[in-house]
Amino acid sequence: MSKSRLLRQRIADQGLVQVMAAHSPLSARLVEEAGFDGIWASGFEFSALHALPDMSLVTMTQHLETVRAMAERASPPIVADLDTGFGNAINVLDAVPRYEHAGAAAVVLEDKTFPKVTSLVAEGRQELLRIEEFQGKIEAALAARQDRDLLVVARTEALIAGAGEAEALKRAAAYEAAGAHMILVHSKQKTPKEIESFVRAWDGKAPLVLVPTAYPELTVPRIRALGKVQMVIYGNHAIRAAVAAMQRVFARIRADQGIHTVEAEIAPVAEIFRLQGMDEVKALEARFLR
Repeated sequence: MSKSRLLRQRIADQGLVQVMAAHSPLSARLVEEAGFDGIWASGFEFSALHALPDMSLVTMTQHLETVRAMAERASPPIVADLDTGFGNAINVLDAVPRYEHAGAAAVVLEDKTFPKVTSLVAEGRQELLRIEEFQGKIEAALAARQDRDLLVVARTEALIAGAGEAEALKRAAAYEAAGAHMILVHSKQKTPKEIESFVRAWDGKAPLVLVPTAYPELTVPRIRALGKVQMVIYGNHAIRAAVAAMQRVFARIRADQGIHTVEAEIAPVAEIFRLQGMDEVKALEARFLR
C-alpha cells in the first residue's frame, strides 16, 4: 500500500487524523513513536531550523531533501507543506512529482503570492493570489501527480489576510471546483470562534483541515463535534518544543558552570543511539565485517 493510500485509509477508518509537525528525520521518528497518524513537513519548522524567516527563503531543494530523508527514516504518511508551490503553476508542475517520489503522501498549497510571509506574524504582508490563478495551481498539482491517491490540499489564507468569512468560503468553493481533495482553512484569531463559524457555514463536499496553532483550546473532541473536519495539523510544536528545551538546558549549564546538574533533564546517550539504530548497525557489523 502506498503512503498516499495509507493516509486515505486512515482518514476513512478514523474520520479524523492527527498530524504532527517535524523538521528532521530524528523529529519524524519521534512523531512516529508518539503514535501520530502522519507527519507535517512544515515550511515554518524547516525555516526555523535554518534560522531563517518563514518567507520563502528555504529553497525547494532544501525542503525536498529533508522530506526525502524523513520518509527514509519514519513510516507515517508525510503531508508536505509546499507553501505557495515555489512559484507559479509551472513550478507546481515540477515540484509535485518530486515530492511524490521523495515520499510525500499529500501536498498542501496555499493561496498567497510568492514569496509568502508566515501566517501568524503580527502585521505581516498577507497578499492573496487571484482565485483563477490559484485554481490553475491546483489543477497543475493534480495533473502532475503519478499516484492517483496523492492528496492535493488547497489552503485558503483569506481569514489570515482579514478578507472575511464570505471570501474564505468563496475561495474554498472555487478550489474544490478545481479538484482539491481537502480544504485547509487557517485563522490567527486567539479563539476558535472564527474557524468554527467557517466550518459551520461550509457546505462543500471537500473535507476540511484545521491547524489550531493560535487557538489551542480547539481540541480533538471539539473538532469532532464540528463535523466536516478530517485532519488536524499541529503545525509548529516540534521546533518550539526543541527550542524551549535547548534554551532551558543551555541556561542551566551556564548558570551552574558545568553539565553536572542537567543530566537528569536530558536524554541519555543510549536513547540517542536507539533512535539512530545503533543496535541494528552493530548486528550488521557482526554479520558482514570480516
